[in-house]
Amino acid sequence: MELDQAYREHVNDLYRYLYSLSKDHFIAEDLVQEAFYRAYLHLDDYEISNIRAWLFKVAYHAFIDFQRKNKRLVIQAQLEEGSFSKETPEKRLLEKEGFQLLLEDIHSLKEQERHVLLLCDLHQLKYNEAAEILEMNINTLKSHLHRGRRKVMDKVKERKTADE
Repeated sequence: MELDQAYREHVNDLYRYLYSLSKDHFIAEDLVQEAFYRAYLHLDDYEISNIRAWLFKVAYHAFIDFQRKNKRLVIQAQLEEGSFSKETPEKRLLEKEGFQLLLEDIHSLKEQERHVLLLCDLHQLKYNEAAEILEMNINTLKSHLHRGRRKVMDKVKERKTADE
């Protein structure tokens, strides 16, 4: 597969993944560019069977490098406008608020649980692809995923009982 074709097919997925990690539009855009630049440099060095998973791995490593450089994670809850259904303004507001709360719950998890949850549940990667990206055993990945899901569900249930 040519890199320009891979770019057209996967740029939006990579952007959403990096945005969910960085919580900043501009950082996510820069990291997408960095990921594709790295892919351009190293695409010929690897025999790639699944370009999507490989690009997510490159993007993950670009994010980790960025995080190490800046020694902090930028936390800023901004959502793209128009990313939800446009039935009514009230419904959009409630969906946006619910999504923000869900992202807050996800970002309160341990780092590995957060990455596994974002890759497997939000970006729907297969377990083996996510395990390869995060460089962990598949059973460890499943364990982190189970614990992360349980913690998020517990937080959602707590919030629901507090609202009633």
